[in-house]
Amino acid sequence: MRIAISGSSGCGNTTVSGLVAERLGLKKINYTLRDVAEERGVPFKDFHGLADERFPELDYGLDRKLVELASKDNCVVGTRLAVWLDADKVLKKLGLQKKYAFDHKFWLDAPLKVRAQRIAEREGKPFQQALEETGTRDKANESRYSRAYGIKWGRPADAETIDTTALNAEQVAERIVSEVK
Repeated sequence: MRIAISGSSGCGNTTVSGLVAERLGLKKINYTLRDVAEERGVPFKDFHGLADERFPELDYGLDRKLVELASKDNCVVGTRLAVWLDADKVLKKLGLQKKYAFDHKFWLDAPLKVRAQRIAEREGKPFQQALEETGTRDKANESRYSRAYGIKWGRPADAETIDTTALNAEQVAERIVSEVK
């Protein structure tokens, strides 16, 4: 079984994908620009701007790696682009052939202010700063995926949306697990 979990920053993608993978005994795949920034010792905020300068080759490299990892095993892929990684137009841009399709796709959603509050608490920063950074990141991601793949940012038609506003990560994971069993 292959499960894709995506959504905007602060919706719980990373935490939920880890919980779902653990509960189902599946491999978790979550390799993102944030991971590359950490590997290089660059603050994510700074690296996100650098990624714009090296667009789209950095994105394509990351996404090729994700597709390859997901093609090897049953897994839970939890990234911004996960729900699109089996789409023909994405694979074509990456120069890859379709090797699999996700069995289940979930789009996690919450209003900007809710997501910013979660990020502020997680990262120990003022709410206003988190709000501004999250809004900026949302716009950058929307532009990035549109330019790279022709994707309209937001819930794809073939993914189930889960509003995480009033749910914690455990509740979201439990809902996903119960739906895929």
